[in-house]
Amino acid sequence: MHLLVVEDDALLGDAVRRALVQEHYTVDWARDGADAARRLRHTHYDLVLLDLNLPQRGGLDILRTLRARGQDVPVLILTARDTVDARVTGLDAGADDYLVKPFDIDELGARVRALLRRGQGRANPQLQCGDVVVDPQAHTVSHRGLPVELSPREFVLLRLLMENAGKAMTRVRLEEALYGDDKNVESNAVEVHVHNLRKKFGKDLICTLRGVGYLIGKDKP
Repeated sequence: MHLLVVEDDALLGDAVRRALVQEHYTVDWARDGADAARRLRHTHYDLVLLDLNLPQRGGLDILRTLRARGQDVPVLILTARDTVDARVTGLDAGADDYLVKPFDIDELGARVRALLRRGQGRANPQLQCGDVVVDPQAHTVSHRGLPVELSPREFVLLRLLMENAGKAMTRVRLEEALYGDDKNVESNAVEVHVHNLRKKFGKDLICTLRGVGYLIGKDKP
C-alpha cells in the first residue's frame, strides 16, 4: 500500500514514516502543503496522513481540494488541534478519522489498518485467495496451512493484489506501491517479484493481463 505522510515537523514526520515502513507500507513524505498538493495531483495513494498546520498551504485547504476533485482517498488528520470544533471542522471537510498529537504509534498503526480495510469494504483483517492467507497486521503468509517466507516487497505486492482481488492492477500502480519516490527502479522489477511469488505459490495464482498489468482472484479470465 502506498501512503503519503504530510508533516512539517522533521522528528515527528520521520518517526511516523519509519513506523509505517516497519509495517511494510511504501511511504512518501511531504514536508509542506505545496509539495503535498503536487503529489496528490500526480500520484495514487491508498491513504493520506495529513497535518493541518503546514507551510505554504494548510491541511484543510488540501483536504477540501481533494474532495472537490472527487478523490476519495482515505484521509487521517494528525494534529495538535484537540478541540471539538477543530475535530468537527476536519471531519466535515472530508477527513475519515482524526488523531490528536501526541499519539501512540501502535494506535496510529491500528487506525491506518482500519481505514485501509474500510476503504476496501472489508471487515476481516485477514486476506484469503484460495489456499493463500495473508495477515497484514501480523505480517504473515501461509499456503495450504504452512507458513511462507516472503521478502518485504514480495509481501507488499501480494497483499496489494489480494486487497484488490478481481481487479486489474497496472504495472505503474504496483511500482508506485512498491517503490514510492525511488526513481532507481529496474524496468522489470515488478515482473521479477511476480515471478518469485509464482515460484512460491504456483503459476496460476497471479494472472498476467498483457498490456494492462496483473490480476489475482476468482474473477481471472
